[in-house]
Amino acid sequence: MLGLDRAKVSSIETGRVGLSAERVRTIARRYGCADQQLIDALVAMTGDRTRHWWEEYRGVLPNGFLDLAEFEYHAVTLRTAQTATLPGLLQTVDHARALFQETVPPIPPHEVEHRVSHRVKRQAVLHRDDPLEYTAIIHEAALRMQFGGTATTRAQLDHILEMSDRDNITTLVLPFAAGAFPAPGQTILYATGRVRQLDTVQVDEAHGPVFLDAVTQLDTYRSILDRMECLALKADKSRDLIHDIARSL
Repeated sequence: MLGLDRAKVSSIETGRVGLSAERVRTIARRYGCADQQLIDALVAMTGDRTRHWWEEYRGVLPNGFLDLAEFEYHAVTLRTAQTATLPGLLQTVDHARALFQETVPPIPPHEVEHRVSHRVKRQAVLHRDDPLEYTAIIHEAALRMQFGGTATTRAQLDHILEMSDRDNITTLVLPFAAGAFPAPGQTILYATGRVRQLDTVQVDEAHGPVFLDAVTQLDTYRSILDRMECLALKADKSRDLIHDIARSL
């Protein structure tokens, strides 16, 4: 249908080769897609031929890491819920390093540093000229876990407080006192796209990030995040609790 060989299609699917606006419209016609808003949103993503920073990690880190960076880059807004670890976009270098040093099976020091630098570069979406709107729901348990020791943990919590001062970042704490909540133990990252059909959820698995985009899956995770947000403390009370935990260390 596309006039392409299998190798070219594979390269497009893995992100090695870009698509032109004309090719996107051809695919839409061939698939019988009549949703003009969706087609226009996809076409709008084809004009950037820049080799983005995550490409330097291709062949160095698993492809899921590159997909995650691209996923965040194209998002309109991000919402995350974390119950055992802290959001990657809010992690300090020392905290991230402590996490990657516990990877099973162990990874060599040079790969730990590659993963740390990749995580830090992902955080640019929060600082760019049009910073991403970001809401992080963090369980109190994750705030109290001392990855890297007391000093690293205190610095990490102070960093979260500093980042939550930014207009585009909202940090909400789900306290122990809230009791039961949906999807305990699961890490959720919900990206809103240019149109609803481009929304995507990323969840963490032991083998790497998994991306979900089925309508029923998106509805479920939106409901989970809405429920967790309702149970969480308001932003000012959340900051107070984070501050109290940091000062208690």
